[in-house]
Amino acid sequence: MNIQAIMKQAQAMQKEMMKAKEEIDKMEFTGESSFVKVVVNGQKELLSVTIDPSVELSKDDIEMLQDVLVVAVNNAFQKVDKMTEQKMGKFANVPGMF
Repeated sequence: MNIQAIMKQAQAMQKEMMKAKEEIDKMEFTGESSFVKVVVNGQKELLSVTIDPSVELSKDDIEMLQDVLVVAVNNAFQKVDKMTEQKMGKFANVPGMF
């Protein structure tokens, strides 16, 4: 067993993992719920919120708007998690990588 070969392989895998993480961080994910659309990046930072202007909201609708926003943001975050799992999952069973 050659320790240098193992170290070299580990470094290559670490670079590949970092590249995959950088790709995910730069991606944008859209979450939608009813009349609300949100965009987040791969770091789960909220980039934008769009509310359909054709929907008329009254003061009484604020609670519904809050609920719809939560659903849309959580939907976008789930998409980030799914992409992260797809791209990073292959590294999960590598000892010492996480």
